Amino acid sequence: MRFFTDLINGLRIAFGALRANKLRAGLTTLGIVIGVMTVIMMVVIVMGLNKALRGQLEFLGAETVYISRWDWNSNNWRDMIKRPDMEVEYIDVLRDESREIEAVSPFYDQSMTVSYKAAQLSNVNVQGVSEDFFMTNPKELAQGRVFTAAEVSRNANVVVVGPDVASQLFPDQDPLGQEVKIGGWKFEVIGVTTKYGKVFGQSWDNFAVIPYGVFEKRFAGRNFDGLTIIAKGRDANRIEELKWEVMGIMRRVRHLDPREVNDFGLNTQSAILDQFNAMTAGVYAGGIIIGFISLIVGGIGIMNIMLVSVTERTSEIGLRKALGAKRWNIAWQFLIESATICAIGGVVGVGLAALVSQGINNFLPTYMPLWVVLVGVIFSAFVGILFGIYPSMKAARLSPIEAMRSE
Repeated sequence: MRFFTDLINGLRIAFGALRANKLRAGLTTLGIVIGVMTVIMMVVIVMGLNKALRGQLEFLGAETVYISRWDWNSNNWRDMIKRPDMEVEYIDVLRDESREIEAVSPFYDQSMTVSYKAAQLSNVNVQGVSEDFFMTNPKELAQGRVFTAAEVSRNANVVVVGPDVASQLFPDQDPLGQEVKIGGWKFEVIGVTTKYGKVFGQSWDNFAVIPYGVFEKRFAGRNFDGLTIIAKGRDANRIEELKWEVMGIMRRVRHLDPREVNDFGLNTQSAILDQFNAMTAGVYAGGIIIGFISLIVGGIGIMNIMLVSVTERTSEIGLRKALGAKRWNIAWQFLIESATICAIGGVVGVGLAALVSQGINNFLPTYMPLWVVLVGVIFSAFVGILFGIYPSMKAARLSPIEAMRSE
C-alpha cells in the first residue's frame, strides 16, 4: 500500500514539475519521440508486409512443391540458367513411381493479349495446366467450373479467367459461355475465380488458365516453368517426405551422378518467406539502430534536464529532507519524473507512428498489434529510468543543510 501511495505522490510531483516547464519538457522528449516513432514504424511496416505476403501466399499451399530449373531462395542465376529445361514427360514418371504425390500438373506461363469483340486486355498471364492444377494450386471459383481431365486429353479450347479479365472484358454481362480470343484462338469461358488482390502493387487477378495441351499446340509450348505437386492427402506434415522422394526420382530421370548437385529446384512457399525474412532482417536492424541512437540522444537530453531540475530544486530537496524524507523518497521522485517524461514521449511517438502508418497504408501494408504499442511505451519509460538514475542519486545524496543554504 505504501508503494502505491509513494507512486501516486511521485506522479503528482512529476506532473506538477512538467506543467511548470512545459516547453522544456516538450523539447526534451523530442529525442524519445523520434526514436520510438522510428522503431515502431520499422516494425509495423515489416510486420504489415510479412502479414500481407503470408496472406497472399496461402493459396500456394503449405503442402505443395514446385519443381523448376530455378531455386527460389538462391541468387546463383549464372548456374541455374545453364540447367536443362524441364520436361512435361516427367509427370508420367512421377505419377507411376511416387507414393507421396496426390496430384501433379505442368505449368506453362506467358504474357498475352486476351480480347472479346472490340475489347482487348494486354499483358494477361496465360497459364497452361492440367486438371490437377486446381488441386495443387486451388483457385476458388466465383462462377462456373474448372476444366475436366477429358477436356485436357482432347485439348478443348476452354478457359478459366481471373476477376480482372472478367470485369474488364465483360463489364455488363455474364462471361460464362462467351468466347474470348487468346493469341488469335477462340476459347470458351467456363469459369471465373474469386479475387486475390495485389502483392506489392501488382494484381494477381489478371490471368487466364487453359489446358496445357492446347497451350503446347497453339503457342508452340513456350515458357514451360515446371511442375506443381501436392502431397498425399494434402498433408503439409508430409512435405519433407515428398521432397526427398521427388528429389530421388528427378535425379534418376535427369541422369545425375551421385556426386553431382541437383540441376533442378524443389521449392515451397516457405522458400519465399525465408527469402523475404532475410531481406527484411536488414530493415529491422537498420531501424533498430537508428531508433537506438535516437533514444540514446533523447536519454542524454533527459539526464541533462533532470540535472538542471535537481539544481533548480535544491532548496526544496533540503526542506523535504529536513522534514524527514529519506534518500529513496528523493531518488524515487526524480526517477518517476524522468520515467514519466520518457513515457509521454513514448506515447506521442507511438501515436505519430500510428497516424503515419495509416497514411501510408494505401501504398504499403502496415500492421500494429497491441503488444508493439505497449513495448514502445514501456521501453521509453525504461530509458527514462536508466538515464534518470544519476540525477536521482545526485539529488538523494544532497546534504539537507547545504541544500537549504543554497536558497
